[in-house]
Amino acid sequence: MSESTTADIIAELGFQAEIAQLQAIIDGWVDRASREVRSALEWQFQARSKYFRPLTVFSCHRAVWNAPIPEATIRSAAVLEMMHNVSLVIDDILDESDERRGKATLHRKFGLLPALMASGYIVAEGFAMSAEDPHDIRLFADLLKRLGVAECAQWRLRRQPLGVEDWQEIASEDTGSMFETCACLATRDDRLRKFGHLLGVLYHGCDDVGDVKGLESLGGGGEEDLRDGILTLPASLAIRDPEISALFCKPQPSEEDLSRISLAMQAQLPAAEQHLDQIAAEAKWEAHLHAPGDPGLLLTLVDHTRELSRR
Repeated sequence: MSESTTADIIAELGFQAEIAQLQAIIDGWVDRASREVRSALEWQFQARSKYFRPLTVFSCHRAVWNAPIPEATIRSAAVLEMMHNVSLVIDDILDESDERRGKATLHRKFGLLPALMASGYIVAEGFAMSAEDPHDIRLFADLLKRLGVAECAQWRLRRQPLGVEDWQEIASEDTGSMFETCACLATRDDRLRKFGHLLGVLYHGCDDVGDVKGLESLGGGGEEDLRDGILTLPASLAIRDPEISALFCKPQPSEEDLSRISLAMQAQLPAAEQHLDQIAAEAKWEAHLHAPGDPGLLLTLVDHTRELSRR
């Protein structure tokens, strides 16, 4: 997704001022960080984000109350963006990724130890910024636990002959938990939790499909997932074929094996897109049910998320 596309989405949703405030919070925090880690933090946060998670926070708040976004909620969204970057750093280390969105990953630029310590620094600062809000602290603690469990499960289940339901369970605890947190930060209750969950699973699936298509918009790593035997949505559909499943489950697949798996995943893209359409429809239904303020913002957010794999 280009910076101009991101700016267009922010403008369409009407959150330019809130995103500017959020960025100022993050920039100010980086400027005040210890000199020992400041360069690493500047590198990690200097590239402007797509802001999908903060936009979800703001949209959910407006959808329920149809009122201005409080400064406390903007701060919560900034902390969530910080926690999201922790997950990106860890993902890049696990995937042995050299680049993310055209720039060197943190561990490639600064080394493994600085990247890991910067991650811990971000988490600690996020909790410090939320110290006077027990509601946020509980949500962030639960999020980090769920993300950790999801990452362990995803790696434990590599190269296994699993299916779409298994993929959805992993996606639910990975990206789904992040977007659930967005919704709960916004409303301070669970009324839009299921919407956030569905939006996160949709985002996860669009990321998977975009990787197979070779899209750069989502910043994921399709080649790494294929190499490591990660259960993506297209892979879960492709391995319904016993021959492809056998190749997918091999401990050390050859380049020819990986090529065949890749072709099989490409052939399953229409089925994957259809599955994503169903998730998007469920998310929209949840928005209509539980957003008394302005559900239109949530519907727009679903549409933009769904378009990520179609670019």
